[in-house]
Amino acid sequence: MIENSVGVWAFGPAVTRFVPPGYHNEVADEPMTDKTRRVCEGLSDLLEGLEYHYPGEVNEENLAEIQGILKEHGMGLPVVAAGLHPDPTYGKGAFVNPDDKVRRQGIDALKRGVDLCGEAGANFIIWPGAEGYNYTFQRPYAETWRRFVEGVAEVVDHANERDVKVFLEHKNSEPAMKILMQNIGMTLFTIQKVNALGVDTRNLLVNMDWQHLIMNGENLAEYADLLASEHKLGHQHGNDGWGTFDDDNVVGTNFFMQTLELAQTLQDVGYGTEGEILGFDLYPYTEDQVAAVRRAILQWEFIWDLAQKIDRAALREARAGADALAGQRAVYAALGMDDGYEAEVVRRRKEAREGRGGTRT
Repeated sequence: MIENSVGVWAFGPAVTRFVPPGYHNEVADEPMTDKTRRVCEGLSDLLEGLEYHYPGEVNEENLAEIQGILKEHGMGLPVVAAGLHPDPTYGKGAFVNPDDKVRRQGIDALKRGVDLCGEAGANFIIWPGAEGYNYTFQRPYAETWRRFVEGVAEVVDHANERDVKVFLEHKNSEPAMKILMQNIGMTLFTIQKVNALGVDTRNLLVNMDWQHLIMNGENLAEYADLLASEHKLGHQHGNDGWGTFDDDNVVGTNFFMQTLELAQTLQDVGYGTEGEILGFDLYPYTEDQVAAVRRAILQWEFIWDLAQKIDRAALREARAGADALAGQRAVYAALGMDDGYEAEVVRRRKEAREGRGGTRT
């Protein structure tokens, strides 16, 4: 089984602009150490690790205590994410901030986050949510991209010195209305441009946040397969949603078939065999937080087990001929639709028709 983790932000107050106090205001003032202990006590039987944002959730002051609590429960700290976006200082970005002093302050803060990862044995996620713009005529686009790439390159170069992997995570919108690194293509472009600056990008990989791909109409399995073929598949943030917003709902609740194909693809490319982790990025609004995460883990494990039942020979044959119906037949066989099902449906239809007195006219 692939090791897993969940972002500790799933257990916060669940603030939205329409509910400023948060749906879970009862935990608004909960110290991070207490939150960590609450999560560990509720989920350590299913969960191997917790993820945190730096510096708001984990930092130099609380790292040792958080690690101690995790260790007590047999858990670890595999990933830390850049977390400057809640700070209004970086409302116009860190890498792309027009104020050079603020930009330098932001980049240096992210490098300290990398240092913390080096100490903790964790990897570092860059999700550049504030690196973009809100209006037309707001930014000089090529220059803004140059500043973004150069900033990422500086952090990655710093991470290489500390043997820390960096995972880039794209999203098309929010908090910036137009995020620069808005899709998988632009994420790979960013890696290419960082490499062109002379920075070693072997440990600059991609974190696939499923809902971010779904929002773009990016098929999960397609991009997992593509990234794996380029040796750029670094991490996963599992979730689900309706496809228009970053819902971060429980896995397998909307895009079930895409998630099933993703599971099959991850199995076939050997995801997890080199230490890759399946993280969950969830945001339970009105649900019990621990129960929602538990449900997400269990539904993912169920989908994973279903994917293992898919006849790979039949699937390969179907795909070799681009035979969509044969592919569906292989998948539905794994879901329980056996060869006798068609005959059973025909029999029931016949009986129903006879019960109605014959064929409709």
